Amino acid sequence: MRFTNPVIPGFYPDPSVCRVGDDFYLVTSTFEYFPGVPIFHSRDLVHWRQIGHCLTRDNQLPLLGQGNSWGISAATIRHHQGCFYVVTTNVGHRGNFIVTATDPAGEWSDPILLGDPALDVDPSLFFDDDGKVYLTREQNINGEIGIVQYEINPDTGEHLSEERPMWSGITGVYPEAPHLYKINGYYYLLIAEGGIDVNHCASVARSTTPWGPWEPCPYNPILLHAGYDSPIKIPGHADFVQLQDGSWWAVFLGIRPVRGTDHYQLGRETFLAPVDWTEDGWPVINRTKRIATVMDAPALAPRPWAPEAGFDDFATDRLALYWNFRRNPDPASWSLTERPGFLRLHGLAATLNEQGAVAFIGRRQRHYHGSASASLEFTPAREGEEAGLAVVMNDHNHYDLLLTLREGQRGLLFRTCIKGRMDETFTPIPDGSLCLRIEADPGLYQFYYRVGAGVLTRLATAETRWLSVRETGGFTGVYFGMYATGNGQACSGPADFDWFEYTGAEAGGGD
Repeated sequence: MRFTNPVIPGFYPDPSVCRVGDDFYLVTSTFEYFPGVPIFHSRDLVHWRQIGHCLTRDNQLPLLGQGNSWGISAATIRHHQGCFYVVTTNVGHRGNFIVTATDPAGEWSDPILLGDPALDVDPSLFFDDDGKVYLTREQNINGEIGIVQYEINPDTGEHLSEERPMWSGITGVYPEAPHLYKINGYYYLLIAEGGIDVNHCASVARSTTPWGPWEPCPYNPILLHAGYDSPIKIPGHADFVQLQDGSWWAVFLGIRPVRGTDHYQLGRETFLAPVDWTEDGWPVINRTKRIATVMDAPALAPRPWAPEAGFDDFATDRLALYWNFRRNPDPASWSLTERPGFLRLHGLAATLNEQGAVAFIGRRQRHYHGSASASLEFTPAREGEEAGLAVVMNDHNHYDLLLTLREGQRGLLFRTCIKGRMDETFTPIPDGSLCLRIEADPGLYQFYYRVGAGVLTRLATAETRWLSVRETGGFTGVYFGMYATGNGQACSGPADFDWFEYTGAEAGGGD
C-alpha cells in the first residue's frame, strides 16, 4: 500500500503518538483555539479519525486574553497500565500540566499542574521499566534554551528529583520537542533543533542511563530538508512509535508552501515516515532523510475510516469535532437548540480583532483547493451589527464577508484586516434568503453571495499570501468560520445558519 503525506492535512502541528495493542492514538497542538488538543485514532498509521479533544472545559483550558499562537503548545501522549497521559503547556498562563483518561475519547481529568515556568514548553513523559517516570522538556531562561529533565509522579505532579540539564543537540539553536525512549538497552533522546524555519530538523543521542552522558548520533540530523527541492519543508518535532512487527515509524510536522513561494496558509501539518535502524544501532528517519508526498505504507492492513463530513445541517445538539472557537466561548453566544436545525450565533460586543470571547465558530482549511459555504438568516437592527463568514488566521489578519446595514440599507460588507489595518467595501443587496461562499485556491480567496434563487455573484477577491504564516507570524493555520458581532455592543437579534459546507481536494501540495 502507498500513502499520501501529510497524513493529517491542515493546521495539526507538533504531533505525538502512542500505540495500545493494534490501535494508535495521536494528539496535536491547538494554541488559542478551543476545545484543545484533538485526539485521533488509527489502525494503520495512515488513516486517522478524530475521536475527541483532551481539553473541553474552561477549567482545563483558560484562554481568554491569550495572544495569537499562545495557549496550548506541543502535547505528548503516552499510555501506561491502562491510563492515557497527555502532558502539555498553556503558554504564558499555567505552564506544564497533565490530564489523564482511561478512554481516549474522554472525558479527560482536571489538570495536574506541574509548577514549571509558563514559558518552559514541550514536556514529554517517559515511563521506564523500573517504575520510574521522567519528564523531559525545553527550558527557557531569559532566552537561553536547553533540554532539562526530572523524575516525576505523573498522578500528582510531584517532582521526585532535581532538574538536570540534558543533551541539547548538535547546533545549540533552539533545542526543543524532546522525547525519551528505551530501545535495546539504550536510552535515546530525540529532539528538534535549528529553529522553526528552513533549518528545522530532528536529531538524536543515546546513553546507557536516562541522565546521560549522551552520545550524539553520527548521522545527525536524522531528519532535515534544508537545501532539498521538495514540496515538503521544515520537517521536525518528531515522535517515534513501534509497531507490533518490531518496525518503527515517526510522525512529525512539516509544511507545504504554495509552489514557487515560501507562503503557506494551511499551517504546520502532520506527516509520517519510516524509521530505519543502522547497523550500529541508530534511528534515521527515512534513511535518505527526504520525505516524499507519496510513500510506502506500514506493513499493516489498510483500515480507512469514513471521510470527514463536509456538509453540516446542524441537526444534532452537539457540534461536530471539527468545529472550534477562538478562545473560550461565551456559552450564551451560540446554540444548536434554540432553533432546531440551525446554528444560532448571538453576536457579542467583541470582534475578531480582540482576545476575549467572540461569537465565532470555525473549522480548519485543510486543502489548498476548496470552498466554504453557508446559508444565513440575519436581520441587523443598526449599523455595526454584522454576521456572515470569515477567513481567519489570527486577530490581526482575517477576511470577512458580512451582512450588515449602512445608512439604513441592507448589504454585504467585505472587510480585509491585514496586520491590523482594516479596509472595507459595502455592496447593497435586496431582501431575501442569503447564501455566502468562499472559494480557495493556492493564491486567491474569492467571495461570493446569492440572494434567494438568484445567481451566485462574485463580490471580492483577496490574496492568500496575506494570511500566510510568512506574513502573519505564529504557528496556526487558516480557519473558515461563521461569525457575528455588534462592534462594541451585543447584537439585538440572532444570526441563524441553516447549514455550512466545506469542500476540499485531496492532500497533495500547494500547486
